Amino acid sequence: MQRWLLALWLAAAGPAFAQAPAIVVGAVLPASGQLADLGEEMRKALVLWQERCSAEGGLLGRAITLRLLDDGSEASASLRLYEQLIQSEQADLLLGPLGSAATMAAAATVERAGQLLLNVTGVTESVQREGRRQVFHVPAPLSAYGAGPLAIVESAGHGKLQVLARNDPRSREAAERLAEAAGRRGLQVAVQFTAPGATEYAAQIAAARARNAEAWIAFGIAEDAAEMVKTFKRIGYAPWLFLAQGAAEPEFIRRVGQDAEHALGLTAYEPNANWPANRAFLAAWRERWQGEPGVLAAHAYAAGLVLQAAVQAAGALETERLRAALRRLEVDTPLGRHRVDADGVQVGVKPAVVQIQRGRREVVWPPELATAQWQLPYPRWDERQVHAPQ
Repeated sequence: MQRWLLALWLAAAGPAFAQAPAIVVGAVLPASGQLADLGEEMRKALVLWQERCSAEGGLLGRAITLRLLDDGSEASASLRLYEQLIQSEQADLLLGPLGSAATMAAAATVERAGQLLLNVTGVTESVQREGRRQVFHVPAPLSAYGAGPLAIVESAGHGKLQVLARNDPRSREAAERLAEAAGRRGLQVAVQFTAPGATEYAAQIAAARARNAEAWIAFGIAEDAAEMVKTFKRIGYAPWLFLAQGAAEPEFIRRVGQDAEHALGLTAYEPNANWPANRAFLAAWRERWQGEPGVLAAHAYAAGLVLQAAVQAAGALETERLRAALRRLEVDTPLGRHRVDADGVQVGVKPAVVQIQRGRREVVWPPELATAQWQLPYPRWDERQVHAPQ
């Protein structure tokens, strides 16, 4: 019924839309190559946003055309393809590509052309550094990934942290920024880096015990988090808080089963988040597409909402008016409340902390997204009980 009404509305609105040319929204996504599946997730989210925005009257009363170019999963192609969007495709508005490297190339192009770019997925410091007047950021930067862990640790009055990171650029940056933030708050931090694929953490546990570290915070993937838990159980180690970024991934529970209980994880998007804008996004996604949206879909849809709100606030497509609107814009998205600072860096949205409770990921921070209260301390291995999944 809703789709029939949408079709009827579009038919009635056709003459009105025909009075002005469509607004072209351009982006570069991988439609081929090894990243094509990720690009398809983003494409579906943008199509969903386009359809829902059109049902609400379009942008400035004009129809929306999506112009999506394929970078073949090559980040280096972004520079040339964004030039094409600007010069040949006559794109009015630009959304960023997949990944930090591709976003860097896109940013260089739009800066030269004097157009604006909404960064959809780039989270590294190199993308979100100061000095880019034309780029505004939708995702939270890696420097924000420590906000939740530190808030939880400080709430209990603890001060000694053992921070580990997989030895890759993103994990290292997140760990280093957390350590800097913790140091500014007077907390004691030891940082260690581990090789990808590590299966033994006895030496790191010994170091944490020697310092009487109260919190173990790790950046990496589900495999890393699972191997940490296996070592914890074998040695009988249980810090007051165990948080591993990868524990938020479904793969973590599949790897360790019941031993996943009480672990905390970090995620840029959690479908279970108790947030009106997220519930609306989930309902729309499930009606339009099969399956559940992933993190890239949530970021792409959020970017569409931010773009829509900025155009409405500016009342025009003129660059300076859009820039002014984006600087002061606050809008609810599936990721949380979007807000940027004077440099266009995301400061409103924060990565969520989730905890495995009875086999389910529950959001425990930030409070506005929470579905449950965190359960701490992380229980000793000889005190654990087997729980039936909810």
